Amino acid sequence: MDADLILIFGFVLAIASLAFSVGMKIHRRTNEHEERKLELLARAEEAKAGRGASSEAYRKLEERVRVLERIATDKGTDLSYQIEQLRDLDEIGQLTNEREKV
Repeated sequence: MDADLILIFGFVLAIASLAFSVGMKIHRRTNEHEERKLELLARAEEAKAGRGASSEAYRKLEERVRVLERIATDKGTDLSYQIEQLRDLDEIGQLTNEREKV
């Protein structure tokens, strides 16, 4: 009977250690996920506040997305005309950037 108890106890210990290690891995991955999510939220807030290094790029991207959403949802306008206007705006932006550098 002692051998049976030792076998059962060993089995319980093996299962408990396996469950504990799996639980630790799950907990670690959850913490890493939460940290990453908070980091991304902080970066987004920095960009919105204009303190980030790429705030100008973020603003331009946001502006382009708004224009593209308007183009995609507006049925009554000429799509090619608006695309050409966007290209012209991009060219003007490049010229002003070149002038600012000089």
